[in-house]
Amino acid sequence: MNDAMHIDKNQTISQIIDDDGVCSVTLNRPEVRNAFNDTMIEEITEELVMLESNPQVRILVLRGAGKSFCAGADINWMRRMADYDEDQNYKDASLMSDMMDRLYRFPKPTLAHVHGAVFGGGVGLVACCDIAIASQNTVFSLSEVKIGLIPSVISPYVVEAIGVRNARRYFLSGERFDAPIAKHLGLIHECCEDNDLPALEQTILNELLHSAPGAQEIAKSQLQNVVANNIDPEIRRRTARMIAQVRASDEGREGTSAFLEKRPPSWRREH
Repeated sequence: MNDAMHIDKNQTISQIIDDDGVCSVTLNRPEVRNAFNDTMIEEITEELVMLESNPQVRILVLRGAGKSFCAGADINWMRRMADYDEDQNYKDASLMSDMMDRLYRFPKPTLAHVHGAVFGGGVGLVACCDIAIASQNTVFSLSEVKIGLIPSVISPYVVEAIGVRNARRYFLSGERFDAPIAKHLGLIHECCEDNDLPALEQTILNELLHSAPGAQEIAKSQLQNVVANNIDPEIRRRTARMIAQVRASDEGREGTSAFLEKRPPSWRREH
């Protein structure tokens, strides 16, 4: 890539736009494996809004600093949410839903460059991007059911990426799976050894940069309009309300408390 312009005005993310118009947005909380909190959700959403209309931007690359792309929800954020009632949880879930939808509908090509741990909402980010690549040792999990929650606001995007049949397994089991399985499921397009990932990214970027930007934007809009199960505002409201109800339920509170207290939840039988 050519020399880049660096913009650093956020607490939880950083941004670089290079001379080719490739904008790298990096989740920048490596000390917690780039786990989500309310500040990160707000900053990603605001960044996407600004970048949508920035004529310098041709392509958006989403990546994570440090050892992992995104390990799901931040523990301190979860501690605060544990005391929320259903309406507070709905407001919180709606903000995350807005962020996911902004990424999904971003008018220019998007590429997720992932590695390390990709859990919960991190899987949602990957599913919202047009193209996704991962290092061979990346570990994925839709782990919400392990703590009495559900992958709700990310579900429309993940189901679109991996299909209903695969979603049934991984939504219900919460089991971990590796990059080759993620490729087989359709969550990512390519995986390779760590050292080869930058070259793979550059190959894809070159192909995208050699295509007409106006045509790309129209093609992307057309694809979203013809998806059979279109992700509309009603689906987003329903999934946000669903996770709010689950978070505020006895089981959701028990699972969250058990996770935070590092003990087995009441329903788990140890083998």
